[in-house]
Parts: sequence; C-alpha cells; structure tokens
Amino acid sequence: MNPELPLKEALTTTNDALDEKTVARDPLVQFQHWLNDAIAAGLSLPEAMTLATSTREGKPSARLVLLKLADERGFVFFTNYGSNKARDLDANPFAALVFYWPQLERQVRIEGSVERISAAESDEYFKTRPRESQLGALSSPQSKVVENREVLEQRFHELDEMYGDRGVERPAHWGGYRLKPGRVEFWKARPSRLHDRILYEQHSDGDWSIHRLAP
Repeated sequence: MNPELPLKEALTTTNDALDEKTVARDPLVQFQHWLNDAIAAGLSLPEAMTLATSTREGKPSARLVLLKLADERGFVFFTNYGSNKARDLDANPFAALVFYWPQLERQVRIEGSVERISAAESDEYFKTRPRESQLGALSSPQSKVVENREVLEQRFHELDEMYGDRGVERPAHWGGYRLKPGRVEFWKARPSRLHDRILYEQHSDGDWSIHRLAP
C-alpha cells in the first residue's frame, strides 16, 4: 500500500456478486468499497489506474497513473503540467479512468470532466511526498526528449545540493487534476461469461441512475 494515498475509509463489501438493487446508491461509495477490498487483499498498487485522454482533434492516448485521493468530489492524480497528458487535458478537459484488479476479477470504468485542483491543494500534497520524489518532479521535463539518463541524474544531484537541508518547494509546473465522474461502470466476472455490469449515470440535478448492462 502506497503511504501517500490519503483515501477515506469505507466498509469492505462481503458480497462478491453485483446486484443493481443492493449496490451503494452513490458510485463513489461503491468504488471505495472495492478499492478497500483490493487493499485488504494485498494487491500490488491497487491505486494504479489507466488514464485515457485525447487531443482537441480526438487523437487518443493512455497511460498508467496513481490515484492519490478519492472522495465525493472525484478522483485526484498529479503530473507535470507540461506533460502530454496535461496538454491533452488543458485542450480537451474530459478523460476516462480504468481500474482493473485481476485477482478479484473486478474492473471499474469512469468517465467525466477534468479540471486542475487549486494550487493550495497541490502544495499540501507535495509536502507529503518523499524528498526524492519532490526533487524528481523538479528534475524531470516530463515527456520532453533528453540526451541521456545522465542529464536527469546530474540535474537531480544539482538540485539536491542546492536545497541542502531546506524544504523543497512545489514547482509551478507540477500539480493535480480532479476527474469529476458523470458515468461509472462496475464489472465483475461471473460464470459462463454472464458477467455483472452495473452502470451509474449522473443527471443534471446530481442524482445517479443505476442500470444493469448486458455483458
């Protein structure tokens, strides 16, 4: 379990099937149940998620990132604001997330709008990171071409010496995004490929509808 992950506590589920009549009425609550199950099962990096973005023209790309906060406001992750994914999100502020826990035969798909979190929120989280991770955020021009690894390591050591015993400040080019979900689907493997798929869709008034999808 990554000690940086400040997730709210939620009760662990015991029913391995998915039933639209008994799932949590709020998909964020249901997600917390499942994430806690993955953590309790001792899975490696249960907070890892695929983040899919696209350019303004609709050219897609995807990569794995780590969830750092999940609450009633959405799903938070952090990155370099000059990275490819950040440029995608600034141009087209919609994205999709996928969590997959194969040992539990569970998957969660999430779609929604994305916005940067406040500088204060990013500052607060940056202070909790290990010093090496803080220096790494400063050292790396993420997604840019570099001559070799030595360039990165030299920059890292220069910054380490420059800061000495002082705290490392969050660089302006690094911070968080929050995905506010509008559509969440929970998938659970079942026999004969008759898998459970429960879809939550949010309405304009904020309420959620719940439907069963054919597998």
